[in-house]
Amino acid sequence: MNDALRRELLAMQAADQDRLQTLIETGELERHAYHPRMRAVHERNNARMHALLDAHGWPGQRLVGEDGARAAWLIVQHAVLDPGLMERARPLLAAAVDDDDAEGWCLAYLEDRLRTMAGRPQCYGTQHDFDADGRAYPLPIEDPAGVDERRRALGLDALAEATARIQRRYRPDGASGE
Repeated sequence: MNDALRRELLAMQAADQDRLQTLIETGELERHAYHPRMRAVHERNNARMHALLDAHGWPGQRLVGEDGARAAWLIVQHAVLDPGLMERARPLLAAAVDDDDAEGWCLAYLEDRLRTMAGRPQCYGTQHDFDADGRAYPLPIEDPAGVDERRRALGLDALAEATARIQRRYRPDGASGE
């Protein structure tokens, strides 16, 4: 295992999550379409992740441990400023999942994020929004009848359970936040 690379990925993840939490706590996050301080973290992480993919391919569990591989996924998942990075990482992550070197749910989230960003229906129902009454709902899904089977295949729970969990976590009182 490459412990230095693992530590670097964990530090990149911590910078992302710490900045996000600070902006949420201060109420600043919602005042900007894309907060400039969050953008700075993501731009720095995106540039570094391109270099890491060049050097190592997907940083899977064998290279950086389970927590390092999850950190790599989170960095790529938050690379909305750089869809090219997300597209580049997708086949590398898919190969790592096939090789039992990454968790399947990571691929599900990345695939759905890319699809929803492109205005296409998602496969796994991982991307949600809230209606005017504050109720969570999944964004459009391709073949909704088969979604739970696809989710199970990649280690996810049923869509209804995931939606309920999102509702409790982000809008526990059902308020719309307006």
